[in-house]
Amino acid sequence: MKAFKRTKQFKELEDFLGTHFIYTYDNGWKYEWYAKNDHTVDYRIHGGMVAGRWVHDQEANIVKLTDGVFKITWTEPTGTDVALDFMPNENKLHGMIFFPKWVEEHPEITVTYQNDHIALMEESREKYETYPKMLVSEFATITYMGDAGQNNEDVISEAPYEGMIENIQEGRYFDADYRKIQK
Repeated sequence: MKAFKRTKQFKELEDFLGTHFIYTYDNGWKYEWYAKNDHTVDYRIHGGMVAGRWVHDQEANIVKLTDGVFKITWTEPTGTDVALDFMPNENKLHGMIFFPKWVEEHPEITVTYQNDHIALMEESREKYETYPKMLVSEFATITYMGDAGQNNEDVISEAPYEGMIENIQEGRYFDADYRKIQK
């Protein structure tokens, strides 16, 4: 398995791309996030108000701010805006999430595989109130980093389930080539 614990040093964007992260925000929300390539991210949400949501091929702006610090920003079909600042050498990140009012009031609509329900997300965005937005500004601790390589479709390939994070962190989810172990 190609997981690494605080041994890899991140400097350039190429060091960051292809990395699979698990992190917990200070408010307790648990996320799994993958820098799929220089313009796309995949993620699963394991804890928090939209736990159970997962997404493939979210277009994102991914840049290096300075050596070892990376900013990722995107807007979801829900109208949610996200800005993440990764500091993997310190096992930290800061996330700023701008949830539209409708997501705060109806989070259950978004708890799905987004890619199969984009029309519903767009419809809900138009049907319900957008403002005021719910702002979530939190630091997080990175608890796992894996070298999945770029464009690895096995990284985020199924809905989150109870115990998934532990299976990944303890080496029961991916094989030595970072391919999902079949159940």
